[in-house]
Amino acid sequence: MAPRKALTARQRRLGTELRKIREHTGLSMTQAAEVLGTDRTTISNTESGRFGVSPERVRTWAGHYACPDAAYVDALAAMAAERITGWWEDYRGDLASGALDLAELEHHAVGIRSVQITHMPGLLQNEDYVRAVFEGAIPPPSAASQRRQLSHRLKRRDVLDRDNAPPCTFLIHEAALRMTFGGSSVARGQLEYLLKQSERDNVTIRAIPFAAGGFAETGASTQYVYGPVPQLDTVQTDTATGPAFVDAETRLVNYRAALDQAEGRSLDPESSRDFIRKIAQQV
Repeated sequence: MAPRKALTARQRRLGTELRKIREHTGLSMTQAAEVLGTDRTTISNTESGRFGVSPERVRTWAGHYACPDAAYVDALAAMAAERITGWWEDYRGDLASGALDLAELEHHAVGIRSVQITHMPGLLQNEDYVRAVFEGAIPPPSAASQRRQLSHRLKRRDVLDRDNAPPCTFLIHEAALRMTFGGSSVARGQLEYLLKQSERDNVTIRAIPFAAGGFAETGASTQYVYGPVPQLDTVQTDTATGPAFVDAETRLVNYRAALDQAEGRSLDPESSRDFIRKIAQQV
């Protein structure tokens, strides 16, 4: 089997989960190769994501590893069965791989919950706001690069329009609501766009006012993306070099607790809309 030329985060994640199942059963890679009747290299390449794996092989390996969680195995088999190339692949070579991995993650999301400190959630940004954010980058992108970045950012929003759109809760700090990227007119338009998006059945927006005080992970925007089973949840955080992804079980538990704490500091949806309208009148 030829190795993949470009690995996506989702392909790497499938391999990682197969490794976790093997390790949980106490088998070394060499021992697993003997049990499965294959060679160590095949297992290594599959667990790293370099080689693809069929749904049947996922089930066979999970069976030999005595994995007791049928829903988890079903979810992994479904990941292995995916053969459709996502729209984000059209941007490979133009954008950093992290941006493509984020779009892929959101596309497969069962649910999304995020807390934003200084920027609007990427899925809720309008075109003028996106352009203003990109124009402030250092070094500034070329006109062609900015067009590609803008197109990709706006295309990500389509996840909210699909028939099986995931339920999304966006916790937005007052700092992000008051940040005037592009000036007052752009900021006001973005806030009005935010209010319009809050009318969606699958979108809940809750504001966190300055008066609410501090909470865990205050300094970082965090997006928690729910998978079909809890083992496949993923956290995405923003860094200076692009999106970072976390899937370690203990850290997922801690991020869920941090989001619960942030949501506990937030206003209810109706009060949040009133709060956002007031800020829009002030900018």
